[in-house]
Amino acid sequence: MSLQLVQLTLPSPHEHASPIGTENQSFNAEYRIIETPVGPHIFIADQSRLYAIDNALSHSESELHRALGELIVLNEERAIGLAPIAVPPLHSLSLNVAQACNMACSYCYADEGRFGGKARLMSEEIAFRSIDRLLSEAAEGEPVVVGFMGGEPMLHRELVHAATRYAASHCGEREVRFSLTTNGTLLNACDVQLFHEFPFTVQISIDGDRESNDLARPMLGGGSSYDRIIESLKLFSIHGRPKQLSARVTVTPLTRDLPSVLRHVMSLGFDDVGFAPVVVSPNLSTSFSSRDFESFLADMIACGRIALDELKNGRPFPFTNFLTAIDEIHKGTHRPYPCGAGAAYLSVNAEGEVYACHRLIDDPAFAMGNVRTGLDQESRSKLLARMHVDRMEPCRGCWARYLCGGGCYHEVTRRGRLGCDYIRGWIEFCISAYAELSSSNQYTHFS
Repeated sequence: MSLQLVQLTLPSPHEHASPIGTENQSFNAEYRIIETPVGPHIFIADQSRLYAIDNALSHSESELHRALGELIVLNEERAIGLAPIAVPPLHSLSLNVAQACNMACSYCYADEGRFGGKARLMSEEIAFRSIDRLLSEAAEGEPVVVGFMGGEPMLHRELVHAATRYAASHCGEREVRFSLTTNGTLLNACDVQLFHEFPFTVQISIDGDRESNDLARPMLGGGSSYDRIIESLKLFSIHGRPKQLSARVTVTPLTRDLPSVLRHVMSLGFDDVGFAPVVVSPNLSTSFSSRDFESFLADMIACGRIALDELKNGRPFPFTNFLTAIDEIHKGTHRPYPCGAGAAYLSVNAEGEVYACHRLIDDPAFAMGNVRTGLDQESRSKLLARMHVDRMEPCRGCWARYLCGGGCYHEVTRRGRLGCDYIRGWIEFCISAYAELSSSNQYTHFS
């Protein structure tokens, strides 16, 4: 009877190990037995460790607990404790340069970028102060990321260009990278040249072929948003590509045949393609319910199997949701939060007020200071304390919590945790896929 560590990049399993159970966490919640095509595996929540086990162990609870006890009961402290992390230095700041949009997407949670207020544009002074704040708050010598968001940021292209050059000229020896999330309908040659000249990650929102995209993402003044995106993509072949060109596909309960959507969008020449289900929307018909997540999981696994088969045959298949999950399993990622919101990542509205992330703009419950007067470190600290995954129900009893982190703050505060079964099902599929790839050392295709 044996356990064999699968992830090859992890530290020794004896480092930072602890008893499986604690006073507040049940024994069974700390691991998950997963049947894979290459045999049974056990996933241990602490440190997100994955072991191949033999059939005898998988069918004998007492022997399995004995083996786990010998492996884990070495130190008293877990890899992740109940104490919230200290507020880290700022690493990334997104600027909502245009709280307005030229589209009227049916599912837009941001009210066309207005977030319930009026349309407005960020001033150059606020943008430059934001960049100064990022550079002063970041750890010395560490790289930083300046993001441009909306609404649609290219409604204020002059500021995007000016802020990019300001950041590049004021960063000194520090590396500065850029990101831009856009609907892709307004790009011109000068924009594309800027994205090629500086290290930009450009993410374009597109929801499938012409018919399905234009149905969900209409232009305010009429016309096809899909056709405009295609014209923009041609500019990249003429004037140069950014460091990364990504597609974000927003999925509603009305979206059908995700594998076909994935293949179509990938055929347009993006470096990677990812899906995002609509959880928060002013239109209930376009937002997911718990039941909708059941069919979404089946579609996502179908897409994941396509990616898995391609990788097994030595061909890259840049399906972001799958590759990100595989990479985190490979590295043994274990975190008490879903993302960097309120920690190393913050977002600035048009007036210079700072919020935990770009989805929480103008929400006073997630206000984090002002670029003029400084960051509110107490509010950041309180956020990290209350959103720690081991302090929340039902998260603290979930075997997948350190890969999930407890869910998007925006979605959880508006709708609750509708997708927990989906998240566990997706993670379980990805663990099985990782075990299959690792069994023949094919993990090198995504490491």
